[in-house]
Parts: sequence; structure tokens; C-alpha cells
Amino acid sequence: MSISAFTAATDTGRKRRRNEDAYVLAPPLFAIADGMGGAQAGEIASRLAAAALEDTDSGSLSGPERVRSLIQEANRRVHERSSADPTTSGMGTTMTVALVEGDTVAIGHVGDSRAYLLRDGRLEQLTEDHSLVNELLKSGRLSPEEAETHPQRAVITRAVGTDPDVDVDAFPVPARDGDLFVLCSDGLTDMVDDEGILDVLERNGDDIARAAKALVAEANKHGGEDNITVVAFRIEGDADAPTSATMTLPAAAPEPESEQPAPAPAPPPPPSGSRSVPAPRTQPAESRVRIAITMAVLLLVAVLLVVWGFTR
Repeated sequence: MSISAFTAATDTGRKRRRNEDAYVLAPPLFAIADGMGGAQAGEIASRLAAAALEDTDSGSLSGPERVRSLIQEANRRVHERSSADPTTSGMGTTMTVALVEGDTVAIGHVGDSRAYLLRDGRLEQLTEDHSLVNELLKSGRLSPEEAETHPQRAVITRAVGTDPDVDVDAFPVPARDGDLFVLCSDGLTDMVDDEGILDVLERNGDDIARAAKALVAEANKHGGEDNITVVAFRIEGDADAPTSATMTLPAAAPEPESEQPAPAPAPPPPPSGSRSVPAPRTQPAESRVRIAITMAVLLLVAVLLVVWGFTR
């Protein structure tokens, strides 16, 4: 599998003065971070976390282990800065990461940003919100309708950078040709429900850049109460790579045993029912000379005999 297209769109929204979201577009790595904290702390947290993803060497790790390691490194950096700088004390950020490796997309997640998969006309939420509202929903103490307007729906139960260690959800997602992955901050999902997101994606077809901008516009249309960020990428199968079929390669020609030139091809046999005509035989030139001399000698002898007969 390969990445055929990718894009990002972000906007401050209609209510906020600053954009505290950050994102990463570094194929095969994609991420989104939604910062939180007083003054500019949220913006600092999200950008520190995003930078950690791009400049951290995970060594031999791959898949879910790699994205977990990347997010834990982001957590370390944000927490170190928060502990050392009183103006950023208590800052943190959400983080949702996608890493494309072969036929799999590894997802890493902390907070209430989300990862979605659009496949065959169906939109699936891949991540689980680490939020107070979601905990109340799972326990049955809150209905989906109540969750949409709950006054504490922005309270998250897990974040990057608020503690020395962080629990990261990390898992693989098998990819298929045509899959569209979407990462987004809650500035989108608080304003537009899943059905609305699906409608925007389908209306914009294969143009994912236009789709990302349309999602941001839709969130603003419904109020734009928070920063809005969308990252999207599409997967396609490698056209030249065999899938389930086995390819049979032609056998290699044997190498010649020596540098001798190949013998001339034998003349083709005569067609069936035809007669072969022998080539005319020719006499050597030396034989023809000897015959001519003998004839001349005999002629001279004959002339001499005739002369002798007349003189008698």
C-alpha cells in the first residue's frame, strides 16, 4: 500500500483569538494535537508535541510500538517544559497519530481528538474519546443526546504532558485500497456530527484537500466555538505489486560454453513432394589447360602427316 494523497486544513474558529492546534504532515507519519492551558501555554504544548514526533528517532520500533514511543517522548518534552517554566505550568495537549507501514496504519491516541476511517461509504470512528462525557456515556449515566450539550464535554481525562507518564492507546488498522483516514480536533466533532462529516466527505469525492477545507467551513457554519483542524490521507494499492496471484518468471537462457561463433544454420529440407536438383559439376581450370594442349599436339601431328603424304 502507498499514500496517494494527503492534506491538512486548520482555522482559529469564530470564538477563539489564537489557534492552539498543531498538526504533522510528514508521510508516512501524520498527527494532530489540540493544546490546552492558560495564556499561550496550549499553543506551546501542541507545538512541542508535534515537533517531538518529527525529530525523534524510534530506532528499530515499528507499528503501534513506534507511535506509542513517539507520543511518550512528546509527553516527556511537554511535561519537562511545564515543570521548568511557571508560565506554562499545567499545560497539556491531546495527540492522535497515524503511521502508514506497508498494509497497516498504526494509530496512537491520547485525549479527545479523533481518527476516522472512510471505507466503502461507511465512516468509522477508530479512537475512543478520553473525556468525562464519554466515561459518563459508557457507564450509562448520560444519554447521547445529553452528551451533545453537557457543560463539561470539553473536560478530558487523559492528556499529553500533564503527568510524567501517559497511557497511550495504540493499535493497528489493516488498510485497503481507497481507504481515507481523517484526523481531527474536537473543534470539528463538537460542531458537526458523524453523519455530517460523512456527507461532506462524500460530496467532495476524491478531492481530499477540498474536503478538508469544507469540513472546517462546516464547523464554522455551525458556530466555530473552538479551533478546527483536519488532517486527511488516502491509501491506494500498488498497481504493479502482485496481490494473491503468483507471478511466473521465464527461465534464464543458459550461458554459452565458449566464445566460438555459432555454426551456420543448415539449409532447410526440400518441401514434401518436390525434387531436389543437383548442382552442375564444374571442372578445375588446370584440367581444362591440359586438354587444350593435347588437342593442339594431335592437330599438329595430323597436319604433318598430311604434308608428308603429299611430298612422296
